[in-house]
Amino acid sequence: MPITQIDTRTEDLTLTIVAEFPVPLAQLWDAYADPRKIERFWGPPEYPATFTRHDMVAGGRSHYYMTGPDGDTPGGYWEFVAVDAPHSFEVRDGFADAEGNPNTELPSMRMVFSFEETADGSRLTTTTHFNSEEELSQLLEMGMLEGTKAAMGQIDTVLADLESFAAGRATEAQLLSDTRVRVSRVIRGDVEQVWRAHHEAALLQRWQLGPDGWTMPVCEPPAEVGGTYRFEWESDDGENRFGFTGEVLESQPPHREVTTERMVGGDQVANGVNDEQWTSVVNEMTLTPVSGGTLLSLLITYPSQEVRDAILATGMTNGMEDSYARLEREVLSPA
Repeated sequence: MPITQIDTRTEDLTLTIVAEFPVPLAQLWDAYADPRKIERFWGPPEYPATFTRHDMVAGGRSHYYMTGPDGDTPGGYWEFVAVDAPHSFEVRDGFADAEGNPNTELPSMRMVFSFEETADGSRLTTTTHFNSEEELSQLLEMGMLEGTKAAMGQIDTVLADLESFAAGRATEAQLLSDTRVRVSRVIRGDVEQVWRAHHEAALLQRWQLGPDGWTMPVCEPPAEVGGTYRFEWESDDGENRFGFTGEVLESQPPHREVTTERMVGGDQVANGVNDEQWTSVVNEMTLTPVSGGTLLSLLITYPSQEVRDAILATGMTNGMEDSYARLEREVLSPA
C-alpha cells in the first residue's frame, strides 16, 4: 500500500494524502499524464475508469466515467488550473454527466497533486480543498476517502508494469464505446515539433502517407477555428485515390485540436462506407509531453458502430503506425 499519511483538517477544509513509490519521478508523473495509464487505477477496482478526454495543460479538461458492477456509469471532470510538469498540477474536480458537463447539484473541489523525488524513488502529495465543512462531510460520507484508498492501492501494480506496458508499443486503437475509438502513440519529439508536423504542408507530405506506395498530391492543412482542411492520397500507379476534408471546431496550439472528417472519393478504401456516412466523424487530437516524447491521443467518434468497425477493418491502425514511424525517422530524427 503506497499511502503513508492521511490528514483531514476540518479547520482549513483540506484532506491531504501522501504516498511513496519506488520509481523515478518521471515514471510516476507519466502514470497521471497518460489516459491509458491513469484509467487503470483512478477508479476503485469495482468501478474502473474510462477517460474520454485528458488535456493535461493549464486550461485543459478531463472527462471520465466509471463503470460499476451493475452497469451504472457515474462521471467526473477535471478543469486544469495549472500544470508544472513533472512537479505539480492543480485541478477543479467535480461530478459530471455522460458528456462531461458539470453536475452542479453535487459539490466540486480543488485538488493539488505535488510530485517530488525521494531517496528511494518519488512521493505524491494530494491535497483536496473543500468549499465548506458541510461539503467536506458530505463527500466523506459518500465514500470519497475509501474510494481514494482503493484507487491508490492499484498504482503500485500499474507502475511496476509500466516498462512492459511501453515495450514494443506502437500505434494502438482502444474501443471506448460502440462509436468511440482512442488511438494512441508516443512520438519521439517534443509537443511543438509534433504539432508543426501536423500543420505544415511541406512536413505532412513527407510523413503522412500510410504504407509505402502512396503520395499526397493535395495537402491543405487545418488552420484556425472555422477553417477547413483537405488531404488527398494517390497510389504510385495512379489507380487509387481518396481523401478527407473537414472543419476545425476547436484549436488550442500546440496541445489540442478538434475537427470534423468526411471522406471524399475512394469508397473501396473504406470497405464500402460511403461519403455520406462520414459526415458525422469527429477527431479530437491531444498532445501531451511524457518522458519518452509526446503522447498523441486521438479520440475518434463515429456516427455508428457499423462505420467504426468498417473503418478499423481497413487496417487504419497499421497505416497510422507506418506514418508515425516515418514521422520519427524522416522528420523528427536529428540530421
